[in-house]
Amino acid sequence: MTMATPRNNQAIVLHSGGQDSTTCLAWALKKFEKVHMISFDYGQRHKRELKAAKTIAKKLNLTHETIKLPFLSQLTSNALTDKTIKVKAGSKNELPSTFVEGRNMVFLATAAIYAKQKGIPNLVIGVCQTDYSGYPDCRDDFIKSIEKTLQLAMEFPFKVHTPLMFLTKAETVQMMQKLGSLELLKYTHTCYEGRELACGLCPACKLRLKGFRMAKVKDPIKYESKTLPRK
Repeated sequence: MTMATPRNNQAIVLHSGGQDSTTCLAWALKKFEKVHMISFDYGQRHKRELKAAKTIAKKLNLTHETIKLPFLSQLTSNALTDKTIKVKAGSKNELPSTFVEGRNMVFLATAAIYAKQKGIPNLVIGVCQTDYSGYPDCRDDFIKSIEKTLQLAMEFPFKVHTPLMFLTKAETVQMMQKLGSLELLKYTHTCYEGRELACGLCPACKLRLKGFRMAKVKDPIKYESKTLPRK
């Protein structure tokens, strides 16, 4: 089997519908001539983030695929796939209850298979080990490892891009500002709750709010006003 010539001017962005993946999308649109979006339905506790991804794809007129990965919720026990488990931040000796074991590994492997069929070597993902929740699959050493594994597994020159890896949340906000795409963030959904307004209290909301506050930029999404922290 002859390997197709890689389309180095194209990229696949793994898009959750949230702030980080949308920032990566804006970054990719500046770097590559053609960008595709891919999202995953893995039995997460709500579908609002997937709706957000579809909205963003439509506004930017980008191709967008949502792939179902139901086995993740069958194999793991965590707050993102089981509503009976309370959302809880991690500690020094314990990972957050929202950690989905193997998620980024499965996401990247699936995206790579999808990308290979299109001859696209560039995968873009919004992981970060600076301001993150303690997830081990968001670290730079994991990304370097899986990039090599994907290359070996499919004999294709995959490159996994992580534009946010060493940025704080505030720097991520500032990056979006410099890209001229801050307005795009108003269509994102970061909150672990699936309500129309972000709760402002879950770990994801707190981290997002902290980033905007430190960057001295107003978050374009709406929150439940009663939950917003006092300045």
